[in-house]
Amino acid sequence: MTTKIRRLAPSRRRVLQGMGAGAFALAAPAVVRAQSAGTIKVGLITPKTGPLAPFGETDDFTLERVRERLGGRLETQAGVYDIEILMRDGQSDPNRSAEVAADLILNEEVHLLMPASTTDTINPAADQAELFGCPCVSTGAPWQATVFPRGGDGQPFNWTYHFFWGLDEALNTFVGLWEQLETNRKVGMLFPQNADGETWGNRNYGLPAPTKEAGFEINVPGFFQPRTNDFSAQISAFKQFDADIVGGITYVDDLTTFVNQSAQQGFHPKAITVAAALLFPSGIEALGKLGDGMSSEVWWTPAFPFKSSLTGEVSRDVADAWEAETGRQWTQPLGYSHAIWEVALDALKRSQDPLDRAANRDALKATDLSTLVGPVNFSSGPHPNVSTTPIFGGQWVKGEKWPFELKIVDNSVNPLFEPEQRLKPLTWPS
Repeated sequence: MTTKIRRLAPSRRRVLQGMGAGAFALAAPAVVRAQSAGTIKVGLITPKTGPLAPFGETDDFTLERVRERLGGRLETQAGVYDIEILMRDGQSDPNRSAEVAADLILNEEVHLLMPASTTDTINPAADQAELFGCPCVSTGAPWQATVFPRGGDGQPFNWTYHFFWGLDEALNTFVGLWEQLETNRKVGMLFPQNADGETWGNRNYGLPAPTKEAGFEINVPGFFQPRTNDFSAQISAFKQFDADIVGGITYVDDLTTFVNQSAQQGFHPKAITVAAALLFPSGIEALGKLGDGMSSEVWWTPAFPFKSSLTGEVSRDVADAWEAETGRQWTQPLGYSHAIWEVALDALKRSQDPLDRAANRDALKATDLSTLVGPVNFSSGPHPNVSTTPIFGGQWVKGEKWPFELKIVDNSVNPLFEPEQRLKPLTWPS
């Protein structure tokens, strides 16, 4: 017998919605009702609120477009089904993500679960999917961070699949960026004292390893406390080391503090390449003029040449639609917000029985699809539950339409298409 979480009493609004849906069904012609083989239920979990909200910023926009395109129906090889999509806010909190995932699986009885992005959203939800036997597809976090902490290094998962680039590829992208500049090959490394910092700063598999293997010298002057207001110790160490490059991972507030204090204290490296803080236009704009020339890994940009299997659009089309509708600059998670629906709907269309979780899991496992972010094929490894996607090196430069624009400047890890320009050294105010 399947264990159920106790349902809460339905709200008046939900009761009225249900009555309205029932009335519509009764009013519809019998031939229309007969066409549906049942209702497929899909659960989407995204960090709509909290500190990780920028990663989920594009999910509402994409979901609205998906709903409009589907019109509440999905044609599959097993027949035509109604489709109901349930979005939940993970609130940037692992406990909350686990809670809503369990509710979607056990109470709402979804046939497919989609934790959209960030490890705080993905890992707890994926654990619930494994525990209760529900197919799960995720993206938006380095694959090692969704596999190893959950014990997937020893054996494959039964129900959870993930597509994204790997930490090793991101690290080698950083090195590829730095190889373009004429420097003294000395890299000062900046890591916060948290899980991300410990991963990126690990001497065996983090950023120090490929950097040293490529012939660079490194200096790691201790990890900093997140949201610190004083980077004097790190800046002093980097100046003494004569670092031409700074690499690592930070968040927006910390990077802003570090860069401003570097300018004030006369530390002017030729490159600053960090993960996380430089993903979003808002992070660059927070730096003001000092944002020009900052570099990072690139998940996705309008320059990606791949076409959507769902709509036929190319990346530029999707970015233009976002900017026209929201009035805001495109942001990197947009491509993955779209691609996760490509993968999910493709699996449901191919499923032998979209109302059977095991059949959906088998279809998901057999995915071989070209998406907006590149090919997704779970049989290609590097892990039985993983498909890797392209990653590039990018640099923020002064833009024409927006204050800064992200250009692809390195393809050393994935030479799928040519860079838009070469990396240029940072310029500092005199």
